[in-house]
Amino acid sequence: MRYLTTNLTLLLALLGVTASAQVSKDSTNIALQPIDVKVYFAKQSSLGVTSATQSLSAEVISRQSPTSLLAAVNTVPGIRMEERSPGSYRLAMRGSLIRSPFGIRNTKVYVDEFPLTDAGGNTYLNLLAPVGIQTIQLVKGPDGSLFGANSGGVVQISPKGFEMLENRREVELTAGAYGLFQQSLSLQQKVTPNYQFSFDQSFLRSDGYRDNAGLNKKTVQTAHQWQYAPIAQLRAFILYTDLGYETPGGLTLAQYEADPRASRPAGGPNPGAKEQQAAIYNKTGFGGVSHRLQLGKYLSHQISLFGSYTDFKNPFITNYEERIEKNWALRTYLSLDNPQAALPWQMQLGFEGIKGSSAIDNYDNNKGVAAAVQARDGMTNSQWNVFYRAQIELMKNWNLEGALGLNGNHIDYTRKYPVVMPTDGRISFDKQWMPRIASSYTLHEIMSWRVSVAKGYSTPTLAEVRSSDNSINIDLQAESGTNYEVGYKIRNKNNNLILDIAAYTYRMENGIVRSLNEAGAEYYQNAGEMKQKGIELSVWGAIPVSPQSTLLRGMSVHTAVSYNDYHFGQYLVADKDYSGNRMTAVPQWVWTNNVKINFPYQLDLNLYHNFTSSMPLDDANSIYAKKFHLVQAKLSYTAPRFCGVSVQVYAGGDNLLNQRYSLGNDINAFGGRYFNAAATRNFYGGLKLIF
Repeated sequence: MRYLTTNLTLLLALLGVTASAQVSKDSTNIALQPIDVKVYFAKQSSLGVTSATQSLSAEVISRQSPTSLLAAVNTVPGIRMEERSPGSYRLAMRGSLIRSPFGIRNTKVYVDEFPLTDAGGNTYLNLLAPVGIQTIQLVKGPDGSLFGANSGGVVQISPKGFEMLENRREVELTAGAYGLFQQSLSLQQKVTPNYQFSFDQSFLRSDGYRDNAGLNKKTVQTAHQWQYAPIAQLRAFILYTDLGYETPGGLTLAQYEADPRASRPAGGPNPGAKEQQAAIYNKTGFGGVSHRLQLGKYLSHQISLFGSYTDFKNPFITNYEERIEKNWALRTYLSLDNPQAALPWQMQLGFEGIKGSSAIDNYDNNKGVAAAVQARDGMTNSQWNVFYRAQIELMKNWNLEGALGLNGNHIDYTRKYPVVMPTDGRISFDKQWMPRIASSYTLHEIMSWRVSVAKGYSTPTLAEVRSSDNSINIDLQAESGTNYEVGYKIRNKNNNLILDIAAYTYRMENGIVRSLNEAGAEYYQNAGEMKQKGIELSVWGAIPVSPQSTLLRGMSVHTAVSYNDYHFGQYLVADKDYSGNRMTAVPQWVWTNNVKINFPYQLDLNLYHNFTSSMPLDDANSIYAKKFHLVQAKLSYTAPRFCGVSVQVYAGGDNLLNQRYSLGNDINAFGGRYFNAAATRNFYGGLKLIF
């Protein structure tokens, strides 16, 4: 703690000196965070936004390995992204990973105006490739009033092809340790003044650090924007991903220390992960069309239609699951905005509805081949949200914002095999009013205060109601609570020093907890209260240097600290009382640092450091994952443009301190199989051609 505080103080002092320096006309300007962001339907100053919001640009994402989003996303305080094995992502926003064996729970994710989070509450974030992403905007804290059921926050992903773009073509090749190979192609073109598009394709494979941890991923996406009239715009987005990755399974502490590269061995009556060819195969097509129409000087209308189809297969230790998932969604709203009024104001009224159907079949797994049927179910999810939001500028720099949503959700199920009575039914969750009220006040155009109160609400996902033990749990209840938050932000006029700090407290009722039975199959139950208190700090700084400097052309620094005081309240699981224990899978401290240095001759160095403190792996707090320091580096050289082509060569290293750590633990694991070892020190290199 003292080491962290001392280094943070020194960094703030350095940045304070930097901020006071006069910026010369020919200095290099390094973008830190956007001055304006589009949050809550309209662009507004990032200084006056009432929520804890942070943007990750394509440039920030590209500073790390082009194969993964992990390092970039984990620079955001309060966000924890993990990868248990290549391709197996999970993410938590201001909360534990206690409900997330894979994917994302408690969070709504959108690609532009299209919900990537399906009707069942799950999000296949691993379908996306970094090459196709322009910006990721993370809005932390519950915001169910406008985006439906969530308790962690909202992720808004802007794909390439929308908004402003420059004509650009890129071809990239990357190779590295453990059989890593990545190829990508990106094409952005403004065909006419009113029509533009982007086409992005990628292929990624890896053998993985561990046994039975291979990855094969093929992604194609395209985005189109057509301003067919001065008052009307049409957008279309299509994504197809063919993803397959092996799952090595968790190890006990003894197995982890003896051979961290091993896959889960056979145990008792159950064979091992490699013998059963444990893996996940996901083929998904995702597409949407949106239309925006300016109906008058102040009134506009937005409507978005989306659909997806997923063919999902999962050979596991004890069964072989096949799923066909179909989802449809509609999101529409009217926006009334009068910035010229004596008290500038805006308001929106809208509706979002998502419906999904899933045919889920489970079979015996005969070494990777589906055998005798175990269970067959049909599941249908329906979610809808009606929302209203209003914002008014009471004084020149004082914004008051309020929003209210009404959320409904139910699940219909039909058990086709084995035949039991009753064979079908409905699980209904009470309709929920979800309010949010917030305010921000800006001082001298360089600093602002914000405060918000919002209700969080998260219904059980389809994967929790019908988990891998093949049972349908009709007793699970939704999580809910209220989040109280204050924040302070300062940004100097040159935008080369930004400080953002937030403090929040969120008390969740009916917390859903994941457990594993003897066979390794998961099941879920409501366990009680979760008390979540946290402080988050981000500091960005840039040192502008003359382009004629012979030593240094520019440097930017970003440091982020999260302190998580997460404990169980009244928390009972079966006959065990875990009240007062630390919340499972939550590190108390996370500290990340990112430094980008621009040298002469187009040579760039990016350094990344992540410190994560120890965290409990079970509700009883009987075993902990050890703390670790993860250090990564990437050195890039961009050659002068020749015949219209620019060549970039780069090399990078991961886990340079060669730490033994797990970047994704199995929590509450039966038999103590908690650990999924991450790769030791390894390297990669690549080549990018830019036309």
